[in-house]
Amino acid sequence: MTRMDRRQLFAASAVGAAATAVAAAPAAWATGSSPMPSRPVTPGADRAAAGGWSVLSGRTVGVVTNPTGILTNLHSIVDEMVASGSVDVGAVFGPEHGFRGTAQAGEAEETQTDPRTGVTVYDTYGAGVDTMTRMVRESGVDTVVFDIQDVGARFYTYIWTMYTAMRAAVRAGADFVVLDRPNPVGGIARGPMMTTPFTSGVGAKEIVQAHGMTVGELARFFEGEFLEGDEGARLQRLDVVEVKGWRRDVTHAGTDLPWVMPSPNMPTPDTALVYPGTCLFEGTNLSEGRGTTRPFELVGAPFVDHRWAERLAGRDIPGVQVREAYFNPTFSKHAGKVCGGVQVHVADPRAVDGPRLGAEMLVAAKALYSDFAWRKDSWDTKRPYWVDKLTGSQRLREMVDAGASADDVVAAWQDELAAFERTRQQYLIYPGPTK
Repeated sequence: MTRMDRRQLFAASAVGAAATAVAAAPAAWATGSSPMPSRPVTPGADRAAAGGWSVLSGRTVGVVTNPTGILTNLHSIVDEMVASGSVDVGAVFGPEHGFRGTAQAGEAEETQTDPRTGVTVYDTYGAGVDTMTRMVRESGVDTVVFDIQDVGARFYTYIWTMYTAMRAAVRAGADFVVLDRPNPVGGIARGPMMTTPFTSGVGAKEIVQAHGMTVGELARFFEGEFLEGDEGARLQRLDVVEVKGWRRDVTHAGTDLPWVMPSPNMPTPDTALVYPGTCLFEGTNLSEGRGTTRPFELVGAPFVDHRWAERLAGRDIPGVQVREAYFNPTFSKHAGKVCGGVQVHVADPRAVDGPRLGAEMLVAAKALYSDFAWRKDSWDTKRPYWVDKLTGSQRLREMVDAGASADDVVAAWQDELAAFERTRQQYLIYPGPTK
């Protein structure tokens, strides 16, 4: 069921599907990433299950989750909670794409009874605080549990579902529990800050573009920085069931955990690594790879030729290599048309800087092609450029239009990034480098 056009505020962080790629990647890139030593990492959900779900003992819980809310045995946490008999599951709150993952971008599963567990599943995609508060109260739960794999980008909507659920919990007098998971792109913050005039469903509060935090750390940050201002109070209780064994310099490749697509257009961990940069092409007339098998890794348009790949290859962009590629999207922008462009290959997961990658690609595309254009949304006359909502202000777009270099674009956000880094320190849980 379509709830709202993606352009009208709640962006699909990713939609996926099959596509025909005219130029395939070389065999050497079959895995997408260079080898990386793994370490034993145990997500919060597995730790809670190993403890007999005692953290939820005596509570009636409403679970905000999706297909990524699994144990390492690949079973859904909701299925396991219900089967255990140790957890009173009063409701499930399904985000964009739904609890079981049956819905595409900009869609959700309808409110229904889950046929496997008999639990009521509420459709919360696009729900404001008032609506979600009503759902929490109606369900009779006294604790809201959040367990969704985030991908580390401000415009990936699940973190804002979490914040809405936190605000609803404050109003309903419910506790809040986060079953934490690693940030698959690591724990280093990168990119520009959201500014208040450009907040939306793809950036509801003032954090940087690649926040470098787990959802547990973000929950602590949201409670400490935003809840009291928005709700006049904090949560009665916030518990984070921490990940065991994760460090901030470890990306998904180093966790040895299974990858479950958090949404249909987030097929691999490499997609998550480049997404904080290549998602900016949503704000242009180039395809960001929707309708292909490599969304956000393939980017291009019918008017793009070999020169873009050549220019980017000469920029020595950290952590990635870029090759000339051609693809034919099956849906979304330029569907049914051969697009020239690039495929971004991850060479060193720990070195990828998504926001810098996005800046490099935008600057080069704008300089090379007179057909390059920013997407304008007629429904938002005061803030018509989608890229401004993604980046948090008009600055990046205006700098690219003025011919600024990628180095200048990146330099422009360093002061606000440093300020965010200072603020977030008190909320961080896990060890390792933050810069």
